Amino acid sequence: MIFAVAIFFIACGDSGVNDPDDGNGNDVSLTEIPAIEEIVMYEVNFRTLESPGFAAVTAKLDHVKSLGVNVIWLMPIYPIGEEKSVNSPYAVQNYKEVNPEFGTIDDFRKLVDAAHSNGMAVILDWVANHTAWDNPWIANEDWYTQNSSGEIIHPPGTNWQDVADLNFNNAEMRTSMIDALQYWVTEHKIDGYRCDAADFVPFDFWQDAIQSLNSIENRDLILLAEGARTDHFTAGFQLNYSWDFYNQLKNIYVNASSAGSIFSTHANEYATVPNGKHRLRFITNHDESAWDATPVELFGGLNGSLSTFVISTYLGGVPLIYGSQEVGEDNTISFFNNDPINWNQNSEILDKYKSIMNYYVSSTSLKTGSLTSYSNNDIVVFTRKSGDEEILVMVNTRNRSKSLNLPSALQNTTWKEVFSETDLNLGTTFSFNSFQYFVCER
Repeated sequence: MIFAVAIFFIACGDSGVNDPDDGNGNDVSLTEIPAIEEIVMYEVNFRTLESPGFAAVTAKLDHVKSLGVNVIWLMPIYPIGEEKSVNSPYAVQNYKEVNPEFGTIDDFRKLVDAAHSNGMAVILDWVANHTAWDNPWIANEDWYTQNSSGEIIHPPGTNWQDVADLNFNNAEMRTSMIDALQYWVTEHKIDGYRCDAADFVPFDFWQDAIQSLNSIENRDLILLAEGARTDHFTAGFQLNYSWDFYNQLKNIYVNASSAGSIFSTHANEYATVPNGKHRLRFITNHDESAWDATPVELFGGLNGSLSTFVISTYLGGVPLIYGSQEVGEDNTISFFNNDPINWNQNSEILDKYKSIMNYYVSSTSLKTGSLTSYSNNDIVVFTRKSGDEEILVMVNTRNRSKSLNLPSALQNTTWKEVFSETDLNLGTTFSFNSFQYFVCER
């Protein structure tokens, strides 16, 4: 959907034992789901692949894992409706089948097995607000929202003509939706959900659905809401989208807003997040790279996109990588039609993504450490500290050289820059090339 409201359903626990097998005696479930603060998420748009399908994703798992990823979010895997169709994967024709464009259910199971064998959880994209017009549910007219003439309508306030709006006042529909959510967990061992258009769906449905999913024995799951409503956390979601953070990054890079403003945005977003839950931080996703622009175009080129990624990943929250950004794709990417990208381009950018993410994964401070920020108009400067580990991050948000008058707390201090492995002796000022970033440790 143009507004893919995401829910990534995570019910994280202590043991995370998931023991059902695939019918052949092979365990296809993870023995432990990553704790929410440890998650590195990767979004898969099948249509960016030369041969879009489950087998192609399975073949790319080594690439995905090399980025420190431990949770894979698959965009909708279900058959796409043909009536009034624009070929959007968010027009679900059947909630309990797979899109033949991507392969068979056995191909899907092989993908899940392979991901689990590599220590990565698999989350499905769930579309709760609406269905395709030729979904079998459409025979139950009361399951759908109707106008005064008794005609089923598309979601109000949208131009999503290819889908029919579901009626959450109908108890039978809600029961069937929850049954379908449980199906993929119990029968195909998936590890949670990212649910589309979460803000369009009533709070009490999400609460009921999450309680039902949490009741499945011996399973720990993951749930993420892309919506802006804070009651998603109350309903049981562990993650919500960071739209304000993304938009403020655009203001800084595109509109030359003060770089220091990102700290107040970060604080304001987390002011409504309960302890133990988090925001999903991103510089793009399938919607943004389709309808807005790719990070390369939006943030001033390859180096600008890298500097933005450092801020979004290291300042706080759970990082998301949308498959394509790590190879510096600069063209908008469709998810309505096959739109394969060149996965061999910009190898130096991919290497930098790996370095950024592998350091993130290894650092306790970057994931859970205390934050100290320093306001500046052009340079984002902050430290994160946990125990004896202290990390300094400095990022030039401008496409030109800049000089920083160092805050007194950082003057005349010595650090080691982690990517160049060189000593950094800070005096009272420090110079940056355009979009240059430094990540340092004591």
